[in-house]
Amino acid sequence: MTSTSTPPGLTRFNTLEEHAAYTALREACASTAWAKRLLAARPYAACEDLYAASDAAMAELTAGDLDEAMAGHPPIGRPKPGDPTSAREQSGMAGASDALKAEMLELNLAYQERFGHVFLICATGRTGEQMRDAVRERIGNPPEREREIVRTELGKINRIRLARLVEEEA
Repeated sequence: MTSTSTPPGLTRFNTLEEHAAYTALREACASTAWAKRLLAARPYAACEDLYAASDAAMAELTAGDLDEAMAGHPPIGRPKPGDPTSAREQSGMAGASDALKAEMLELNLAYQERFGHVFLICATGRTGEQMRDAVRERIGNPPEREREIVRTELGKINRIRLARLVEEEA
């Protein structure tokens, strides 16, 4: 094999049966349009090609597609029970004080009331305090600006999840 060969995890993803690949993509992002676009572009020669396709698909999501994608994300501080991805990504809240958890619950509710959707942030590597500060800062945004921030954050999350997908052992 040469250094330009396709990584084994990406080769595995490229050769998955279509339904299995679609399911894996929907686990990474709940948007049907995003998953279908990435599925249609297989095979990918390099991981960067997959990430670029993800970014391009994210940029083209409609408001409804974004809503569908966000619906797949639990509120910060309340990962989906039994979902290791959600728990891992929100691990910065796991050791947070009860007071911080209560504040995040209130902020999440206020944010959802204002914008009509869950507060979405790429939580990987962030502390509970950093996430709290981000929601405090963003809650005052105009809805159009917040929608674009959400799109950017979702793109970051998708890249992390795709990297895990193509780096996983068979």
